[in-house]
Amino acid sequence: MVASKLYKYIDANGGLKMLQNSNLQFTNASKFNDPFDCHPALFDYSNVPITPNNWPPADFMKLKGETDMENLRNSTWICCLSKVYDSLLMWSYYNSHKGICIGLNINKVLNCCQRKFIGLMYPYPAEVKYRDILQKPDYFKDFNTWDEMLTTKARVWEHEQEVRLITKDPMWIHAERDIPQELYEEELIDGKEIRHYPPITGDCFESIYLGVNIFPRNKDEIIKAAKRLNPEIKIYQMTTDPETFRLKEQLIEQ
Repeated sequence: MVASKLYKYIDANGGLKMLQNSNLQFTNASKFNDPFDCHPALFDYSNVPITPNNWPPADFMKLKGETDMENLRNSTWICCLSKVYDSLLMWSYYNSHKGICIGLNINKVLNCCQRKFIGLMYPYPAEVKYRDILQKPDYFKDFNTWDEMLTTKARVWEHEQEVRLITKDPMWIHAERDIPQELYEEELIDGKEIRHYPPITGDCFESIYLGVNIFPRNKDEIIKAAKRLNPEIKIYQMTTDPETFRLKEQLIEQ
């Protein structure tokens, strides 16, 4: 069962925009940093079932299976969240502890996404599974290949404790912010590069955690934006606990 509260690690500028615009970012499944993530090669296409002579040959069926999964990957958009807010490694990824972590009420987020969504499938949450050795599912026999492809990662990423919001072929209204800055000058833009930002309400945002090394200017801007969005939001400053090599949060009284 997915936790009712999940966390979004993000750099300070991105976090400020997320609060100001009150939305979430969904990214195409083919655009993640990990080259194994959501890859069609995670499946076994070799066990083609015996079919009548007038059916396509086995080599065609293998190719078709891998193509189907590649098309599935290209039509899927994901928002990556975490079950924890105090991961040293996750904080390090986002500007060396200069970013923020946003606590979200996931039930309210899903309700908002369903009200605003136009497309083939409402976003749904799924926990990522981490493995040392991949036992490839049989494409022709296993019925959960879609979830397997989208939620299986190498164990080296286990510290992320990731939960994904997954949707297919979203059709939220696009704005300039949906297109990465580096693509503004391109005449033709790959549709998989477009990010999707469904709006969510202020009460979805339950807490903000400020990085240990956050710049004072960013800290002030983020606190103001968070309070405008949700006056009841709880804001914490992350600090170090040298006795245990852990991070701990300290509530900022407003």
